[in-house]
Amino acid sequence: MEDSGVHVGGDAYGGVRVTAPRTRRTRTSLRSLMITGTLSGLVLVGSGFAWAIPGYLSAQITSVDAGTAGSSSRSAMNILLVGVDKRDDLTRKEQNQLHLGRQEGQRTDTMMVIHLSEDHRKVTVVSLPRDTWLDIPGKGEHKINSAYQFGGPKLAVQTVQQATGLRINHYIAVNVLGFIDVVEALGGITVCTPVPIDDDKTKLKLAAGTHQLNGVNALHYARTRATGRADLDRIDRQQQVISALLAKAISGDTLTNPAKFGALVNSTLRTLTVDAALSDDFLGLATQLKDVSTDNVSFVTVPLADVNYRTATGESAVLWDKAAARDLFHRINTDQPLIPPVKPSKSPTATPSPTAATIAPNRIAIRVRNGTLITGLGARTKSALLAAGFLVPTVPGDTATRTYKNTIIRYGPARGDSVRTVAAAFPGAELRQVDIDGIEVILGAENHTVRKPVTATPKPTPTAASTPTTKTATQNICK
Repeated sequence: MEDSGVHVGGDAYGGVRVTAPRTRRTRTSLRSLMITGTLSGLVLVGSGFAWAIPGYLSAQITSVDAGTAGSSSRSAMNILLVGVDKRDDLTRKEQNQLHLGRQEGQRTDTMMVIHLSEDHRKVTVVSLPRDTWLDIPGKGEHKINSAYQFGGPKLAVQTVQQATGLRINHYIAVNVLGFIDVVEALGGITVCTPVPIDDDKTKLKLAAGTHQLNGVNALHYARTRATGRADLDRIDRQQQVISALLAKAISGDTLTNPAKFGALVNSTLRTLTVDAALSDDFLGLATQLKDVSTDNVSFVTVPLADVNYRTATGESAVLWDKAAARDLFHRINTDQPLIPPVKPSKSPTATPSPTAATIAPNRIAIRVRNGTLITGLGARTKSALLAAGFLVPTVPGDTATRTYKNTIIRYGPARGDSVRTVAAAFPGAELRQVDIDGIEVILGAENHTVRKPVTATPKPTPTAASTPTTKTATQNICK
């Protein structure tokens, strides 16, 4: 691992007091990062600590009337999670230290809808880009992040319900407190960036690869827009950071350490505002999530039709792909897989021809493992895949058995299209459909040389909605 070494101020916390008394606590901006709210629901489970004492949780959380629908203990649930960027009581020096800008007031830069399936075993997190241009009830067309500014939690909930067709059962807002504390309570996080980051605004400089980040650097990593796709890349980074925090939060090292778990919970709870019903039964929500693993936490961003939309007022915004978005939310609402399962081919070991590939490499993430005794084969293959345009977010590992003769491409039922592109990069490799979510390449002594695949433009299907790209929390975690 390497540390970015980026510090703001004179110490490892960027010169910001992260454990000051509550009467004068230095505050940090989450901007568009709703990480701590997600963690609250996902980590307060199955522990024997004091958090289960009746009334403890509700006493630590601020509640508000958000006009939400409420929920029963055994039904599917939708939670609107927003990050409230409030900096009114930050000093100018504190804003400068954390590169927060000078705007006053409260905004939500990004919203997420968290869907808990009816069997309470799967969680889907849908990112709603902050620049989404849509109709806000009673206010006309604006960016989605204006809803909270216009009408607080109630209007934010109404806007999301109108746009998605989902019934919002609960509301969680993460204020500007505590993100650095949460990361530090977990001992930092590990992230992987497929491209270098050089952000003059936050002074964050990261080479492509894996990095261990402290609280301040994690904040900057999640906020930066200094890469090619700007806010869309930032959403990907936010999802990766949530996954990294979630993995650490539910690890044995955290849950079996009372001091560490206590610091995490306290850091998390004091950042939250929730609807009144959820405040009264926050532990109930946590209990409902007890069967969820990182393999069953999926992230998806609303499909977009135009990422460079120019409004009548000259603002730059994004427009949803209405048909694809409608299909996405219908699947979520009915607990269907986000990507329909692909039927196995009659010849599962056949290698598709390069011309059969229609998914571009830059949309495909691959995990690489070395199944041979060839030193450095995994690292060299990762470099070759990156050069060919693929995403390889994790460090290649080794298989338990190092005697693989042929290279094997393992893929889940939902990756039938993507695997054609991967197969084109490894001519002669064996394809195996297995019960996983992503794509894994086990390198053998033969057919491990990477070739740049040729992708063909698929025939248009005007009546079919485009399929959103999904990742699980496990896929987002650096290995």
